[in-house]
Amino acid sequence: MNSLFGPLDDVAGDAGHVEHPPRVGFFTDTSVCIGCKACEVACKQWNGVPAAEHLDLLGMSHDNTGALGANAWRHVAFVEQSKPVDLGMPAVDGLRWLMASDVCKHCTHAGCLDVCPTGALFRTEFGSVVVQQDICNGCGYCVSACPYGVIERRPGDGRAQKCTLCYDRLHGGLEPACAKACPTESIQFGELDELRDRAAARVATLHERGETGARLYGADEHDGVGGNGAFFLLLDEPEVYGLPPDPVVPTRDAVRMWKFVGAAAGAFLAAAVGSFLGRR
Repeated sequence: MNSLFGPLDDVAGDAGHVEHPPRVGFFTDTSVCIGCKACEVACKQWNGVPAAEHLDLLGMSHDNTGALGANAWRHVAFVEQSKPVDLGMPAVDGLRWLMASDVCKHCTHAGCLDVCPTGALFRTEFGSVVVQQDICNGCGYCVSACPYGVIERRPGDGRAQKCTLCYDRLHGGLEPACAKACPTESIQFGELDELRDRAAARVATLHERGETGARLYGADEHDGVGGNGAFFLLLDEPEVYGLPPDPVVPTRDAVRMWKFVGAAAGAFLAAAVGSFLGRR
């Protein structure tokens, strides 16, 4: 059962894991990302994700992967901004680079889990969401159910692909490959409760330094997905990084809607029976 019906942070328990470790995930601090793409390389190497056919720059930035997809479980966004720079004289135009390593959010309310007809998607004991490749039938329902556009079917076999939070490494007591490879600790892995506290303290520090645009994205358990297992510290609006400002899991109201449909069907049946009896 999806965490849609249980406590926000006991997603593993709600999925049927009686004894399980604390929920873990990623906190990505984009303020210290240097765009090196070590995370992308480590992810591909460890998980056997195919390399891109072409490594040329896309033309709109110093990026060569573009977005998350079947062959890009990690993607480092490059955003170039023209900003006034205070150099102790009248403000002059300057450039600011915003870089952020994006990944599957491992949502608390995961629409992909709700719509998968084969059980290929499952919630692990660590709270992450994983696609079982030997069960996926390539139907694509999960693709449209993801509010972040993370999941994609791989050309060739058609099966859904996304980050697994390095499920195999977690079983061995290792941190995910991307976090291990990050040279600036922009990608931090650990227990979600601890990461949230650490992230809040980091935002407060940046605000004290005058970086008033710093904010957390995906850490609010009351948002449209119940909070994420992978959340971010951003220095600008989410749209700047290509993230939806108000993501909502499409299946959030599924239970309420089915109850409404049931009530409507009951009323229709009662009316039909009443009409039939009235004709006798």
